[in-house]
Formats: sequence, C-alpha cells, structure tokens
Amino acid sequence: HISSLISISHRITGVINIIALTFVSIWISSMLLGATSYEFTKSILNSFFGKFIITGIIWSFSFQALSEIRHLFWDLGYGFELTISKVTGLIVIFGSFILTILIYLVGRQI
Repeated sequence: HISSLISISHRITGVINIIALTFVSIWISSMLLGATSYEFTKSILNSFFGKFIITGIIWSFSFQALSEIRHLFWDLGYGFELTISKVTGLIVIFGSFILTILIYLVGRQI
C-alpha cells in the first residue's frame, strides 16, 4: 500500500535529516578549528561519494517537506479518501524526485 510506504519512509527520512543536520553543524563548526579540517571535509564532499550523499540528503529533505504538507492537509481534515490518499502519496514520491532534480539544476546554475 502506498500509504504504508509513505508512512515508513517519512519516519526514516526524519531520522536521516536529523543525522544530516548534525553532520552539517559539525562541518560548519569545523571552520573554528582552522582551514585544514575544513578543507579535509570539503574534499570529502567534493568526491563522488560525497556528492551522492548530498543528493540523497536533498531528496530526503524534499520527501520530508512534501510529506509534511500532506500531513498538514490531513490535520485540516482533507485527503482521507482512499483515492485522494493514493494520489497524494504518489505526488509525494514523484514530487520529491522532481524537487531534487530542480535543486540540483539550481545548484549547478543551469
């Protein structure tokens, strides 16, 4: 069921986002330790693996944001019908991929 998939994915991306924010905070605070630690972290993020992780985090934030909008409508009392629930679930899934691609293109200044 699409609702079950969205529900568990929403929880998993929430945990991923907390971990990602922790690492971003550590990376930013590494600037206080000097240029060498900051450059080391920057070189990791510029590698293929780092770019893959960054893209995954962007998708995770996009998915979480769209899923939260879906939950907001549920809190307002809309979207509980089975067909509407399936459609909004698909919008969350495909929308998160579209948002990730758009954020990537904006980041590449295309």
